[in-house]
Amino acid sequence: MHGRIVKTFAGKVARLLFADCCVLCGAGGSDGWFCVRCTALLPRNDGACRRCAKPLALPTELRLCAGCQTAPPAFAASRAALRYEFPVDSALKSIKFNRRLYLVPAFSSLLLQELEQHFSDTDALLPVPLHHWRQAGRGFNQARELCRPLARATGLPLLRNVKRVRATRPQSGLEARERRRNLRQAFAVHGALDCRRPLIVDDIMTTGETCDQLARLLLRHGASSVRVLVVARA
Repeated sequence: MHGRIVKTFAGKVARLLFADCCVLCGAGGSDGWFCVRCTALLPRNDGACRRCAKPLALPTELRLCAGCQTAPPAFAASRAALRYEFPVDSALKSIKFNRRLYLVPAFSSLLLQELEQHFSDTDALLPVPLHHWRQAGRGFNQARELCRPLARATGLPLLRNVKRVRATRPQSGLEARERRRNLRQAFAVHGALDCRRPLIVDDIMTTGETCDQLARLLLRHGASSVRVLVVARA
């Protein structure tokens, strides 16, 4: 897995920077992206809801949270490699706001494991789009950066004709109803959708509203099933 991710340009740069060091703490002796101590600290999202990946305190036989039992999202399933807790939360924020893109290949390697184990029939990858104003200000789309190593490792195409056509307020801090209203008609598909089982990819999923809106759009344009893969679930 690690060797396949390191073939990307970002992966090569990260390996040059860190060699045999952990990308989180810098400790030596690492034979992968993370040292033994940081690997043990990673909050794996085991026992989560199989529909929305929400961590479950007491996993049920259905493995569905209460929300997905009463009002399931449009996407059929989702996986989050980790929970949005320390040290993952600070690492993902540093990618997005401090441009520490050398961390991307490490987290993409975790996504690749989830993709191959749970979504092997995927036929296209969709990084959650940013509006062009926000992407211009940030300089990159973190979801797209996470997707690039996955595309190279699997040969899957990136969907480039799904756009965020309306600038929206940041979702953080908004209530569920406000999030839904904020994303109304925010995305559009330009042209035909050349896939049947797209996989939405992002860094963090909080309520799942963004992925739900994207899934509804993709289903309206001919997708037969939409799934979601994220690094971390809040």
